Amino acid sequence: MGLRFGKVAAYAVLIFATLNLFQIRGEIPTTLDEPFDPVTVPLDKSFRGNAIDLPDSDPRVKRTVLGFHPEQISVSLSSTFDSVWISWITGDFQIGENVKPLNPKTVASVVHYGKLRFPMTHKANGESLVYSQLYPFEGLQNYTSGIIHHVRITGLEPSTLYYYRCGDPSIQAMSDIYYFKTMPISSPKSYPSRIAVIGDLGLTYNSSSTIEHLRRNKPDLILLVGDVCYANLYLTNGTGSDCYSCSFSDTPIHETFQPRWDYWGRFMQPLISKVPIMMVQGNHEHEEQAENKTFVSYSSRFAFPSKESGSSSKFYYSFNAGGIHFIVLGGYVAYNRSDDQYKWLEKDLANVDREVTPWLVATWHPPWYTTYKAHYRESECMKVAMEDLMYQYRVDIVFNGHVHAYERSNRVYNYSIDPCGPVYIAIGDGGNREKMAISHADDPDSCPEPSTTPDAIMGGFCAFNFTAGPASGKFCWDQQPDYSAYRESSFGHGILEVKNETHALWTWHRNQDMYNRIGDQIYVVRQPERCPVQSEVIEFWGEQNLKNVPSSVSSD
Repeated sequence: MGLRFGKVAAYAVLIFATLNLFQIRGEIPTTLDEPFDPVTVPLDKSFRGNAIDLPDSDPRVKRTVLGFHPEQISVSLSSTFDSVWISWITGDFQIGENVKPLNPKTVASVVHYGKLRFPMTHKANGESLVYSQLYPFEGLQNYTSGIIHHVRITGLEPSTLYYYRCGDPSIQAMSDIYYFKTMPISSPKSYPSRIAVIGDLGLTYNSSSTIEHLRRNKPDLILLVGDVCYANLYLTNGTGSDCYSCSFSDTPIHETFQPRWDYWGRFMQPLISKVPIMMVQGNHEHEEQAENKTFVSYSSRFAFPSKESGSSSKFYYSFNAGGIHFIVLGGYVAYNRSDDQYKWLEKDLANVDREVTPWLVATWHPPWYTTYKAHYRESECMKVAMEDLMYQYRVDIVFNGHVHAYERSNRVYNYSIDPCGPVYIAIGDGGNREKMAISHADDPDSCPEPSTTPDAIMGGFCAFNFTAGPASGKFCWDQQPDYSAYRESSFGHGILEVKNETHALWTWHRNQDMYNRIGDQIYVVRQPERCPVQSEVIEFWGEQNLKNVPSSVSSD
């Protein structure tokens, strides 16, 4: 009885400490109050979740159109408020040993749009393509997609509702009427009301819960920080597993079941046909196939404002949303200082006018700062190559996924609390069918062997023992690091609400909570006078460590 009471009392103390973090003297805490004492919310063992993939019989993933009528309709942003992309698919996919791709020239890519439902007085034409996922091994099923259409609409007004239909009017194959709202004009006084952030989403019953919670928050924009539908957890015959390497270790190539992409597009259409979604490259989109091709589905299905933002790759680009400049990076494409991505990033950062877009938000899939055992220090080479540049230009917030849990840092730079460093938020808790991350690298006997931490796709080895601070001489801390402010293993999503040029409210919502409940909340506060943009890149790491950074990771 005494032992049970002790456990209850200990848990009550933890809950009190957590609530104290959320509410200081009745107010939402801010980054000005940092550093916060690290908080770990223990796993709620009563919450199992339901990370089971939706079956192909689920009505939300079934094809409901005929012939060449549009489906899987989505909206994404261009680099500025006056332009958006509309994407959709016509015709059905084919899967089997012998597949014959559709001819994309047989169906036009047309969008009719306007401020009124009728008449829609404007028209835009675009481009179309078909991609294939091919396997040069007997018995494996090949795949070829329907016709994928991308149309860029230009000349739009800011903060304006537009109606649209897409398809091919010449064959009477037009969609129903949908709508989208453009982003506010870029200025320090105008921002989207709410930006939803999700990661590692998948297509499970938990994913559907995440999306339902997200919809209730009525976002103006969605940022998906990598790992979309997890088609690579399947064999080409449709057999799936929570762990591909555990169940299918003897396959000649890492197979995928590409129809999962189509299921995902159908499931998401009711949301992303109206709310713009911006995509980030994740490791589950790698999807190797014949001729060493990778990321083909990801690169084909979505529109990216790469050209508009001066990028030569679909894996890294930038865009404005009101007074926020977003930078999307590719964790699985070369990022060293001599590589195109780094050079593009350097140029893009130098061109940001903080008088117009005060907020600078960056995102990529694998986190630099995570204290979970899963993927611990896996992206250290990318961090070594790029962290100084991010710090120099005073990036405010970084969003990552990859680790299937939630974690928010104090402002940090080079593993040390720094009032001018970014706030790092790992939100890979969208609900996919892989296991949730529970163990921490600082738990007893949980520190991974350093040689096991590099990622096969990213390459390189840059994670050495710490040389200073509480973990000096060690590869892991013995307790939750002081730069880690809050961590919890639970499914959910986040909402970013930028209030003005200095204050942004970040809120994380758990799936198991009621819709109006808050899991974690903080005001991120910019201090441009205290933390001005620096004129020169800090040479912290030196040439010796940079020799360990791989010169090439993946080709576009």
